[in-house]
This record gives sequence, C-alpha cells and structure tokens, in this order.
Amino acid sequence: MSASHDTGGSSNIAQGVDSRRAALTVLDAVLRHGKSVDAATGRAFRHLKRADDRGLAAAIVGEVLRRLPDYDRLIDSATKNPLPDDAKARMVLRMALAQALALNTPHHAAISTALPLLAGGPKRLAHGVFGTLSRGNATLPDIPTLPEPIAARWSAAWGDAMVASAAKAIAAPPPLDLTLAKPEETEAMAAALEGTSLLPGHVRRERAAVTTLPGYADGQWWVQDIAASLPARLLGPGEGRTALDLCAAPGGKTLQLAAQGWTVTALDRAESRLARLSENLARTGLSAELVTADALQWAAPAEAYDAILVDAPCSATGIFRRHPDVLYRASPRVIAECAEIQAAMLDRASRWLKPGGTLVYAVCSLETAEGEAVARAFLESHPAFAIAPIDEVALPAGLAVAPEGWLRILPGQLADPGGSDGFFIVRFRHS
Repeated sequence: MSASHDTGGSSNIAQGVDSRRAALTVLDAVLRHGKSVDAATGRAFRHLKRADDRGLAAAIVGEVLRRLPDYDRLIDSATKNPLPDDAKARMVLRMALAQALALNTPHHAAISTALPLLAGGPKRLAHGVFGTLSRGNATLPDIPTLPEPIAARWSAAWGDAMVASAAKAIAAPPPLDLTLAKPEETEAMAAALEGTSLLPGHVRRERAAVTTLPGYADGQWWVQDIAASLPARLLGPGEGRTALDLCAAPGGKTLQLAAQGWTVTALDRAESRLARLSENLARTGLSAELVTADALQWAAPAEAYDAILVDAPCSATGIFRRHPDVLYRASPRVIAECAEIQAAMLDRASRWLKPGGTLVYAVCSLETAEGEAVARAFLESHPAFAIAPIDEVALPAGLAVAPEGWLRILPGQLADPGGSDGFFIVRFRHS
C-alpha cells in the first residue's frame, strides 16, 4: 500500500497523522481494554472522511496485530532499557514499523506521521529507535511469531506442528470464499468469478471489492469462509421442514438453510446485525423469519423444530487469520465464560427439538474447552441425544472426521493452500 498522499506537504502530513491517530486509538482499545477491532473502529474512524484514509488505518491495525511479537523484538533490540508493553512510544513504533516493513510506506513518511502522535512524549527516543532499525535494514521473518500465551496453549492442545501452521496462516489475509445460492451453478460461477471450487456450492478467489464481483447484485452468492459453511451443509435438504438458527447474524448460515429448502427462524439478540441479514435476504431473494431475542432468555416456541443450528458465541480464535485481534482478547477467563454460555445455549436448544430431529453445534474456536469439552458434557447430561457421525464425503479434501464422529478443523489441515478458519462442529440426533 502506498502512503504517497502523506508526503506532499504539511497539510498532507496532517491528513496522514489523522489516519495514524485513528489506528492508534483502535490498537489501544484492543490491547489495553480488550475490545474487538470491529467494536473500536466505528468511533475511532468517524472523523476519517476519505476511503483511502480509513483503508490505511485499518491496514496499519491489521499488520500490527498480525506481527506484534516481531515488531516488539525489533524495538527491544534497539533500546537499552525496554519500553513498557503498554507505553505509547512502543505502540507508535509498532505502527511505524508496520508501515515501513509490511505496507511499503516510505520510511520518512512512516516516521514523520508517527512522531506527532507523541506530542509531549519521547519523540527523540522513538525517532532514534526507528532510525537505528532503518539504517540496520531491519526485516521481518517470513513466518510471523504467535503471541507466547497462544502458542503455548495451542502447542499443549494440538502440538507444535499446528502452531507452525497457524503462524504461516497469519502471515497474510486469507482468500475470499463465497457460498452459492445454487450449487448446481458451481462450475459456471467459478469461471465467472475467476476462482476455484473446493466443494459444490463454493468458490474461492483472490480478495477483491465484493460488491463489484459478478453475481453480487443479483444475490447469487454471499461471503462465507468454507469452514463456516459446513455446519449448515450437515443438515442437508430441508424440503420445507423447520429449522432454527440461533445466534444467526450476520446470516451466512441462515441463507444456506433457506437455499437448502428449510423454513428458517433466525434468532439473534443484535437488532443491527439482523438488519444486515435482512438486507442479504432481500439481495438473494431468500426468506426467513427474523427474531430479535437473547437465546438464553427467549420463551419456548409453540412448536418444536426439525433441526436446530447452534453457532454459539465463542472466543473466535479460529478466525485469527482475518481478525488477529482475537489472539489478544481470548484469555482463559474469556474462554471459560464462553464455554459456560455455550453449555447453557445447547441445553435450551435441546428442549426445542423434535424427537428424531438434528442439532448441530459449531464454534469458530481452536480451544478444546469450547469444542470437545462442551460436546462431551452435553452428551453426559442429555442421554436422549447421540452423535450422528459426519460423513467425510461431505467435506473438502484434507479434513478428516475424528473417531468420536465430530469435526475439528485446525490450521494446516485443508488441502488447499488458502486454508480455512478453525472450527469445531458436531451433529447430534434426538432419539
């Protein structure tokens, strides 16, 4: 990404500083206050009128979070006394290095727009550290370093090979996955979109402005990581039967279920996110009943459902390639709190399912506490339910069903080099 609009004079530098200040605000919210990038961006970016300024600020945030341990290692190599982790000067240096080493910003522009953020602070120190690293031709490793707490936890759960695959996966944003409303058109849509398909009803292509791609305006597809598309696929054709999609927004799985012929009720507590789902339903010509409610407070429906999909709230560590901020927010406390909510949500959902019905539980998490442990506890406390093993024929190449019959998706498993999000998916049957 070029930062040339920062170098044309004092007014342009001031404009460039605004983008960096917005990025600094978001990073502070994530790393010091535990907020998500999405939650922090709206307020922080509200004064940025130009799309390229917003894009630059977002790119800086993403690159800092993607390689934060590597930037810190460089900074520490150029300082006699290490800067505190939460020091503003460290954060500003991270941003300047991300621009210079990852975003192809000229070094002078990266530092000239960084120093004003340290008004009243250690500008000389920051300038000296940046200059030392620039003169030394500092570089980043080909494979990023994961945050130590994450690497240790994942190594203990999945082994060092998984950690190495995760580090490779976070090096760059993933490709664009699209789910098609009509799987029978897969070959034609893959050609039109200049992509490839890993499953019927799926197209993968290079990242691009979504709204400009063929088929967007007339609702032929929606954006959805291939791993995220699997839970709804496992419910199969609806043939008019009823399905409940809990925590449905932003709605990819609701759209899938509707396209598969289910009569869908989509429930989510966020009215604004359901509004987005409503827009996607209108764009695709699909239909679903939308309910704004908390799944843990919602009154029991009048009639039980033939199928229920519980895409539960989770730590979201499985989507770290697209949202690296999750690596700094998914503490053991957050994971434990999520697991408690997931267990309660599964328990409530089990009461709303018809005998003989199917319940799919899914989380975009790489934590066993939110996947395997929740599934085992549910089976122990709900003897009327049993696992309906997943058929590997329904999966893209490289993914394998566990001996228990559920699916655990880890970095490095998908045969395609574009990879996928991390997921845990299990299908239960009500006797």
